[in-house]
Amino acid sequence: MAYVNATRATQSTLADRFGTLFAGVKASMARRAIFNQTVRELKSLTDRELTDLGISRSMITSIATEAAYGK
Repeated sequence: MAYVNATRATQSTLADRFGTLFAGVKASMARRAIFNQTVRELKSLTDRELTDLGISRSMITSIATEAAYGK
């Protein structure tokens, strides 16, 4: 029985590495913006409105974290 292994060496250029880095930074900034917006919007609600939604003030940061970063 014969086996064939084919491997390819790929070299990423400096531009590729910076592109990946900047894409990661951009994604992180977008997630942080979602977190901040969610916190800002929930904190602007009254206690009555939060209660109607089934949310307490102590849950705001955990809800914002889940909205921005997932579970």
